Amino acid sequence: MKKLLFDLFPMLLFFVAYRYADIYAATAVAMVASVGQIAWLRLRRRAIEVMHWVNLTIIIVFGGATLLLQDDAFIKWKPTVLYWLFAGVLLGALAFFRRNVLRSLMGSQIELPEPVWTRLAIAWASFFLIAGALNLFVAFSGYFTESQWVTFKVFGLFGLLVLFIIGQSVYLSRHIQTRDDEHQG
Repeated sequence: MKKLLFDLFPMLLFFVAYRYADIYAATAVAMVASVGQIAWLRLRRRAIEVMHWVNLTIIIVFGGATLLLQDDAFIKWKPTVLYWLFAGVLLGALAFFRRNVLRSLMGSQIELPEPVWTRLAIAWASFFLIAGALNLFVAFSGYFTESQWVTFKVFGLFGLLVLFIIGQSVYLSRHIQTRDDEHQG
């Protein structure tokens, strides 16, 4: 739970800053919070995950463009770019390198049959593609206000992620192979 709150820290500060100021102040706060995360991990001599570096890079590039050009479209694209990057890595690794990134990351923690690993990677990539498209729709369709987009970005996308994880957990619970199963079979 502590790790989850730590990872959500910049996003939550973005939301709070937006409520008290505007999209530009919120963007600056998220950028500073993301840099602060990396600095905190370094000071504590903790491992910095690839995810932290990717998120930092994207928030600096898109947040920087938002502030420099005073155009909120860049920060609104940030979640989509991040999600579509993840989808591209998952699908690209499968298609071009015959490598399942999820299996590489989680294979030491759970054992699954190979077809389940493949379905899992495709499901996650599909989720990221859809979430990215939803972000664009809420951000740019004209049906939603900027404030509604901020709320959707912080709570809607996170809520969809939680629901997706729960669905994946239910699906995986039918396929996880334990060490006891191997010894009994």
